[in-house]
Amino acid sequence: MTEETPISIDYAEVMRRLPHRYPFLLIDKAEDFVANTSITGIKNVTHNEPYFPGHFPIDPVMPGVMIVEAMAQTGALLMSKTLDVAVEGKVIMFMSIDGVRFRKPVRPGDQLRMKVVVTRQRGDIFKFRGETFVDGKLTAEADFAAMVVTVAEP
Repeated sequence: MTEETPISIDYAEVMRRLPHRYPFLLIDKAEDFVANTSITGIKNVTHNEPYFPGHFPIDPVMPGVMIVEAMAQTGALLMSKTLDVAVEGKVIMFMSIDGVRFRKPVRPGDQLRMKVVVTRQRGDIFKFRGETFVDGKLTAEADFAAMVVTVAEP
């Protein structure tokens, strides 16, 4: 595998690399992973998502904070695979988010594609530019940062 060769990440590897679980795991798989560079996360949005009964029952819309979280989880997946971070004893945490813009609603039946690009890396800290798309149309965008944190023993 070279850094220039994009690869796919299946659901089993997502589960190994991220600590999130239902109902908070917001990535089904990923494509176009290039270490230290970029990744595209994929979320198949269904009417069974736990937030739709309250947001909104008659006209369901994926909450913006969940779209941002999906972008963040995609960035964490890129970091985990790039740095080969073990889930045990480590967690990748959101540090900041700037310039969030929501452009189009995301609804049940949509496939949300989260394109995340590394804009800067220093050690265990990454800065990203994220954009989400449905059917090729921009739905949201943000700049964000994350870092690897060692979890304290109980």
